[in-house]
Amino acid sequence: MQYHRRKGWELPEAQATPEALFLSRRSALLAGAGLFAGVAGLPARADQQTETDRLHPYPRNAAFTIERDVTPESINANYNNFYEFGGTKSVASAAQALKIRPWVLKIDGLVETPRDIGIDDLIKSMPREERLYRHRCVEAWSMTIPWSGFPLRALLDLAKPLSGAKYLRFETFNDPKMAPAQRSPIYPWPYVEGVTIEEAANDLAFLVTGAYGKPLAKQFGAPLRLALPWKYGFKSIKSIVRISFTDKRPVGLWEALQPSEYGFWANVNPKVDHPRWSQASERVLGTSERVPTLLFNGYAEHVAELYKGLEKERLWA
Repeated sequence: MQYHRRKGWELPEAQATPEALFLSRRSALLAGAGLFAGVAGLPARADQQTETDRLHPYPRNAAFTIERDVTPESINANYNNFYEFGGTKSVASAAQALKIRPWVLKIDGLVETPRDIGIDDLIKSMPREERLYRHRCVEAWSMTIPWSGFPLRALLDLAKPLSGAKYLRFETFNDPKMAPAQRSPIYPWPYVEGVTIEEAANDLAFLVTGAYGKPLAKQFGAPLRLALPWKYGFKSIKSIVRISFTDKRPVGLWEALQPSEYGFWANVNPKVDHPRWSQASERVLGTSERVPTLLFNGYAEHVAELYKGLEKERLWA
């Protein structure tokens, strides 16, 4: 007799939402004047609707789900870190200045063929799906978000990295006219982050182009951001314009700014406190709950092997 050991993000098929109900719910979300109208009073994006916008909602991948309820979009859309547009959580309105078309992603470095690819061409070429992920901020709050996008591994297949490529370096835009907070000399703009090529190839690593069944809202990091659910949120860089394959470990913006508090790996560990606060528990936004934080944010079974032999490294932010 064969036994199937269910992964931590899997659920029994009997618990899956029927496809007809799922599609009708998504249709209702998309009904009306605009793709983002009615949420927090922000303007609709009908004037920017593109061919790839109309691909939403993406098919749901039932293999990626968790036990928590989805954080309401109205809460998530109004509680954001996006330092290019300000240092508070109330940056949603300011982030509407972000111009997301045209948008070109540069893929370069140690790859067979460096290229520039428009975001719409990239999206159309990728295997699109929706996943439900935990999101744990280093500031000890958390959300649950239905991200839409494609596996980062698919971009590796497109890029065809050379054997010497050990890391991926991600870079966001640098436009102080569009994003006034980038005029601040405090931060080493542009925002940069990095992962190992093994982390990038992990099943959980995800490039995000949408959320809540719609194209990605600007304050979420449109039109392309990273989601690494086992790491603290600052690793999930927003509004990506460049992905470089390199043999040198990238230094992220927060690591460059405050290396004693923010490291390269930034894996979630409730037993390793931030220098200024405990990481043992987290505030779940949209609820009155404070819950224990899980090792690797609950994804330890699927990522812990990535760090075998690295015990001398500072694996936790």
